[in-house]
Amino acid sequence: MNLVALAGGVGGARLADGLARCLPPGSLSVIVNTGDDFTRYGLAISPDLDTVMYNLAGLAHPINGWGLVDDSQQMIEMMRRYGDEAWFGLGDRDLATHLLRTQALHSGKLLSEVTAQLTEALGIKSKILPMSDNRVATMVETVDRGLLEFQEYFVRYRWQPVVKAICYDGAELAMPAPGVIEALEQADGIIFCPSNPVLSVEPILQVQGIRDTILNRNVPCVAVSPLIGGKAVKGPAAKLMDELSLDASSRGIATYYGTLIDGLMIDTSDSDLASAIPQKTLATNILMPTVEERVRLAHELLDWVGKL
Repeated sequence: MNLVALAGGVGGARLADGLARCLPPGSLSVIVNTGDDFTRYGLAISPDLDTVMYNLAGLAHPINGWGLVDDSQQMIEMMRRYGDEAWFGLGDRDLATHLLRTQALHSGKLLSEVTAQLTEALGIKSKILPMSDNRVATMVETVDRGLLEFQEYFVRYRWQPVVKAICYDGAELAMPAPGVIEALEQADGIIFCPSNPVLSVEPILQVQGIRDTILNRNVPCVAVSPLIGGKAVKGPAAKLMDELSLDASSRGIATYYGTLIDGLMIDTSDSDLASAIPQKTLATNILMPTVEERVRLAHELLDWVGKL
């Protein structure tokens, strides 16, 4: 089975890791959100790409889900000593990724080419594909702090400002990175990981051709809800959906994706919502605190997709 997963954030990376552990080498392609990418200290940083890459390489911090396990932050500590606010944490070993990416991009290589080199060096057998080699920036319009770049909203202000609107700057011109459309067209199934639908999945869908390719599919496409009991497992999904007048529940996730998906995996605690969801549903424990739970959920998901 060739499978494509759309992912961003920790939840998406963890499910992608579970899928990679269940599928034969090379049969999983992960299309990753790059709307969070930004430049810090002159370095090209791709947080979602790195989170997916570190998880699939078995190197991610087991609690945070992002960053490298057992990494230190002496550089950041020194930056603070110099008086810098240093609001975005960078691990010392993590810097190697950003330095190599920045050097490669400055030499004229594409983000997709750099990502392929980094994943190969880490021994990752799955394909990790940035959604686009073009710049797409998720911008957050807030009530109290005006227009913010995503990382300012998410990290600097800890996603507390009230959100009025989201826009995806550059998406109207962005083309899919090499391999993205081909992976979708050749897939036996497509999965929307339990990522924030507005901040992590929507930027991918905004890139030219991706939404239409999924809509025109002839294979199952299912999503895993990032919400349990109306609350996000991690991050601002529920708060953000409330502020944007969206239904912050698994039912709201189903409504948001609409005809893009054939089914939605929800938590057993949300089983009472199943009758209000027009797509097919499968209720199970969707929490993934351990590698074993990622693999369990991935197996259940793959079995369900195979039956749709």
